[in-house]
Amino acid sequence: MTTFVDRVELHAAAGNGGHGCASVHREKFKPLGGPDGGNGGRGGDVILVVEQSVTTLLDYHHSPHRKATNGQPGAGDNRSGKDGQDMVLPVPDGTVVLDKAGNVLADLVGQGTTFVAGQGGRGGLGNAALASARRKAPGFALLGEPGESRDIVLELKTVADVALVGYPSAGKSSLISVLSAAKPKIADYPFTTLVPNLGVVTAGSTVYTIADVPGLIPGASQGKGLGLEFLRHVERCSVLVHVLDTATLESDRDPVSDLDMIEEELRLYGGGLENRPRIVALNKIDIPDGQDLADMIRPDLEARGYRVFEVSAIAHKGLNELSYALAGIIAEARAAKPKEEATRIVIRPKAVDDAGFTVTLDDEGIYRVRGEKPERWVRQTDFNNDEAVGYLADRLNRLGVEASLMKAGARAGDGVAIGPEENAVVFDWEPTVTAGAEMLGRRGEDHRLEEPRPATQRRRDRDSERDDAEKQYDEFDPF
Repeated sequence: MTTFVDRVELHAAAGNGGHGCASVHREKFKPLGGPDGGNGGRGGDVILVVEQSVTTLLDYHHSPHRKATNGQPGAGDNRSGKDGQDMVLPVPDGTVVLDKAGNVLADLVGQGTTFVAGQGGRGGLGNAALASARRKAPGFALLGEPGESRDIVLELKTVADVALVGYPSAGKSSLISVLSAAKPKIADYPFTTLVPNLGVVTAGSTVYTIADVPGLIPGASQGKGLGLEFLRHVERCSVLVHVLDTATLESDRDPVSDLDMIEEELRLYGGGLENRPRIVALNKIDIPDGQDLADMIRPDLEARGYRVFEVSAIAHKGLNELSYALAGIIAEARAAKPKEEATRIVIRPKAVDDAGFTVTLDDEGIYRVRGEKPERWVRQTDFNNDEAVGYLADRLNRLGVEASLMKAGARAGDGVAIGPEENAVVFDWEPTVTAGAEMLGRRGEDHRLEEPRPATQRRRDRDSERDDAEKQYDEFDPF
């Protein structure tokens, strides 16, 4: 059964905002006491938070779909809806968040670091909040905004100072078990280590972490063995330790060729590992043949520029020298890092000529309006309510959308689309002559969006006929 997962695809869905309420206060002797519809609640966010106690992404491997709760709708008597509850997802330290295209969205390092994977939708305003001096009793409310849905990829890159790399059965797990308190699985067959192991080492005043990753074989950078799955765990380390087996039983292998093969795989993998400091640990010198081979190849390795240490995890030889050498390199790397400064608040005011939206003409002859405000207003409009549609038209007019359409060459009857291409609202544009949503009329209706009602039209026709008859009678009256 899988107990360690370091890469998952997560489907995060934030909560939808609650709808606003259109209500009129009613009580005894006050049948029309004014609008009292409350606002809808905000939808919950999906938030990733680094927790040191979490070491794997296994939970999200089994349950990849996570959704926050929706905001509650508003109600009469000025009662606002309850906000949705945020979905907080704990992730291991060192988790990288990517989109489906592989672009890095966030690098979560450090206890408590957060990233909002899905933004909850805004709640819609009730008619009490939409009332104004000229629109005293709106017959509509705004809809809640849909929550953000996003498919993201979580990759775990172990946060360690030292990474042990080498062939399978080179003794990496044995070495980490004696350098630290880690208890990895140790056996006399290849690929005993199936997941990275972490240990904490104290050398003098320096405390650092050391990681043991599964053994590498030729072709690991292309996915052979377990190398490709876990090479990402060495990307953050400050120093690489080549653990070479000086007592291998395979006749076609020797420590120098093992080192060359591993260096080639690291080069092919990339990840910025080519410039990391290297140390070579010649392991298993407690075996006579192993000590003899170490004495033979040590001058060659030192001639290449490597610092070489002869160690034995079983006999505990050379461990102090190795651990203190690693501590010195790590201390230098930490001192060379730039000091973290407090986060500065950067204010970026909107340009004076920035209208907050754009108007473009596509190949199909449709004028497309893109912008945060117009798109949000469209999402929150109830198109079954004529008064709400009129209110949207007035808001767009005040924002300057109609003026921009005229400037772009749009004429009455041309197609206009507001929103992204795959989910846009398309309509035939009719220029607004006056602000009609402020005109008084029957609640829920807008005078610009429909012909006069039949009863009203018949009354107007009768009045017109009577006026014509009276005019003719006055013209031919002999007295």
